[in-house]
Amino acid sequence: MDYRERLKNLRIDNDLTQADIGKICNVTYQAVAHWEALRRDMPIECVKKLCEFYNVSSDTILNVKLKK
Repeated sequence: MDYRERLKNLRIDNDLTQADIGKICNVTYQAVAHWEALRRDMPIECVKKLCEFYNVSSDTILNVKLKK
């Protein structure tokens, strides 16, 4: 699953709109729609803001599994 799909699922699970995410990231809801439709990459600064907002690690968002 792509990180943008993970963030979309987090948004929906938290009953937030694309406009709500836009306010957090200081972008328009249209930008959020483009991210979620996988038409554009999300800026790393926005990923960081959303990790803080949702209180999850970037590993969770990016689906990083560390080798032991």
